[in-house]
Amino acid sequence: MNKYRRILLSAGGVMLAVLAIAGCTQPSTTPPLTTSGQYYPGGGFGPGGMMGNGGMMYPGSGFYQLAGPRITLAAANTIATDYLQSRTDLDFEIGHMMEFQYNFYMDFVERSTGIHAFEALIDPFTGDLYPEPGPSVMWNTKYGMMSGVLWGSADASAPMTVTPAQAKDLAQDFLDGYLPGAQALEAERFYGYYTLDFTRGGQTYGMLSVNGYTGQVWYHSWHGQYLGG
Repeated sequence: MNKYRRILLSAGGVMLAVLAIAGCTQPSTTPPLTTSGQYYPGGGFGPGGMMGNGGMMYPGSGFYQLAGPRITLAAANTIATDYLQSRTDLDFEIGHMMEFQYNFYMDFVERSTGIHAFEALIDPFTGDLYPEPGPSVMWNTKYGMMSGVLWGSADASAPMTVTPAQAKDLAQDFLDGYLPGAQALEAERFYGYYTLDFTRGGQTYGMLSVNGYTGQVWYHSWHGQYLGG
């Protein structure tokens, strides 16, 4: 890894930490751009995604262009399936999969428990698979940055104090202030937090997460326009 690439990855980690401290409720649907019109996957991880060679996700391929042929949802599903076949030790299955303007979203579910394990994105131009930024990295008590199979050991047994119904109410409160008319859907349980899709005008619009201990809301600002799934 050259010096420039190390700087980008380090900057991505700093960005995530700042967002976590700030509360992460400031919405945006514009990807981070450089002066040349390039963007980095996941809104700040930098080229190569988060894990790199030997990590849990596929290594990246450098800068990501907002141009060129776009892969299909079916192709993205194949990429995710291939990943799972390469990691049979995890006993995961693909849960929810959606296509957005800037990425494909998916979550992985534990077969043995039915609990959603973690969330990931696929770049629509390069096909790179990498961890979704935000709650899946910072709040996940079993598979996140500071715990679980990715980075060490953690006690994920402490029950969340926020219930699914409360998480939905908190999400709706946020949406009432940010996007009047938007409607929060059911809360899906992850380790340490919940993620919810929401609609606007009767159509899927976006998603957000709610911390299972503090009730903090984190809007998924890196997707762009919903395209299907």
